[in-house]
Amino acid sequence: MSEQEPIGAFVTRLINRYHARVGAFSTPPTAFVSQPEPRSIGLFARGKQLIAGNYLLAGQLLTGARKEFWDLPLASPEYQREAQGFGWLDDLAAVGDSSARLCAQTWLLQWNDKFGRGTGPGWTPDLTGRRLIRWISHAFFLMQNLESEQSHQFFRSLAHQTNFLGKRWQASLPGLARFEALTGLIYASLSLEGMERHIAPAQKALARECATQIDAMGGLSTRNPEELLEVFTLLSWVALALREAGHPVTAEHEAALARIAPTLRSLRHADGSLARFHGGGKGVEGRLEHALAASGVKPTTPDGLSMGFARLSAGRTTIIIDASLPPTGRASHNAHASTLAFELTSGRRPLIVNCGSGACFGAEWRRAGRATPSHSTLCIDGSSSAHLTPAARDGAELITGGPTHVPVEISHVTDGLRFQGGHDGWVKTRGLTHARTLEITSDGRGIVGEDLLIAIDEADKATFIKSTQHLLEPGLLFHIRFHLHPEVDSAVDLGGAAVSMALRSGEIWVLRAGEGSTLSLEPSVYLETGRLKPRASKQVVLTARAFGPSTRLLWSLSKAQESAIGIRDVQQDDIEPH
Repeated sequence: MSEQEPIGAFVTRLINRYHARVGAFSTPPTAFVSQPEPRSIGLFARGKQLIAGNYLLAGQLLTGARKEFWDLPLASPEYQREAQGFGWLDDLAAVGDSSARLCAQTWLLQWNDKFGRGTGPGWTPDLTGRRLIRWISHAFFLMQNLESEQSHQFFRSLAHQTNFLGKRWQASLPGLARFEALTGLIYASLSLEGMERHIAPAQKALARECATQIDAMGGLSTRNPEELLEVFTLLSWVALALREAGHPVTAEHEAALARIAPTLRSLRHADGSLARFHGGGKGVEGRLEHALAASGVKPTTPDGLSMGFARLSAGRTTIIIDASLPPTGRASHNAHASTLAFELTSGRRPLIVNCGSGACFGAEWRRAGRATPSHSTLCIDGSSSAHLTPAARDGAELITGGPTHVPVEISHVTDGLRFQGGHDGWVKTRGLTHARTLEITSDGRGIVGEDLLIAIDEADKATFIKSTQHLLEPGLLFHIRFHLHPEVDSAVDLGGAAVSMALRSGEIWVLRAGEGSTLSLEPSVYLETGRLKPRASKQVVLTARAFGPSTRLLWSLSKAQESAIGIRDVQQDDIEPH
């Protein structure tokens, strides 16, 4: 046990190690009863990079010979975790030739030799589940031309990992990790000879997780859109595998799929990517469409919010707003202080974004990405609307002291839609409630925004006055930030009164500030999993001061008159990591 490792994490790791080693004496199956079709999507370009000895995992690029894959000296803990999950097997399978198979077989056999008896960082329920899904899905690719003893070793390891999951899936954290563990257990139980005893208890456990972890809105307590997509994908894969093997799907499982599908559709921008909130990215290319198609759930339009997010859509423009309380407790380990932040996409091109999760770039970037200034919303004096506090159990930083009340209303107006929301995240420290109104025209070409800081009652006014008494300058400084996607070309226009933003599609948008603020164009970053480093971008910043208990700031965002109503955007994006 290291000095930094909390006692709870140490005990869990110790028990995992015990069951991993005990399971090494499992009686191995000798054949597959059935084998689910490969459903995960790999990238050909990444597969070719792996074959060439360039290993990009968890944002870290390492190079080395094929036989050094598990022994690279500079590999970070995050790199090792991703390697142990075998997600890279999808990329090698996407290449599918003899060189890709040789890499896959070499690294699998090496893993068995090095970690197969229950050692190493990969013996956690979620990573074991993820690994089993890949091994079984790509078994034909992996086993071709293996020698008899190597095939026997492969089956022996599958049995070992299945029995480990049968004992330890409950030790995984509720949410995505537990769904990964149970999906791997069901996959293996359906596929392997002699493992049928795990099917019924695993299905029962999965049904319970579907009923308790997927709420009535089809969301997760983490409010992470990408995590919801991963859970939905796993549930879709399990449902298909069960049906193919002649087993029924439980009612709770079916109901969870039916609840999640419309929520994911609402969290999808016009370009098909997911809104990037609470630690989630835009999602693996094509995974959302494949999962929705595989689920068989008919498209529906949900009423009100979806997992706490509001969606405004008109013409070719979508706006997705964080319109609910931030996650709390254990569910907030990846959550961001992003209440009332929004993202905007026009056609296939993102325009206004949040910086995203910096987890793959280290602890400091992760912490910075979670702060309010990294989101497209209002921020008072550089402070966040919620705070991060280390948990006593495992040291994870959880959201505390954030908003407790987020009233929201979405309505139709004469020429479009209106969103109105507010939060009290700064009431205790500044006495001010932030209220935001966004209106989008019916053609999607214009957005009008209003941000209001107001002290609602006498106690709030007293807090506001107290918070401004010792300031060096009069008034409470605040900023409204609009983070731009890295592919947006921006420039200050009209003598500093506006910023023009050009998309690769040829569209031009103009952001104008109302009276009472100064407008500037400043550096920003775009944090994206799979990249070697943060991407440089820009942000439009409106700066103003609140001199009294009520301060109102107007701004507008509109498509330039010369931009066509419909633009055929056929330019191909670069999907390779940089």
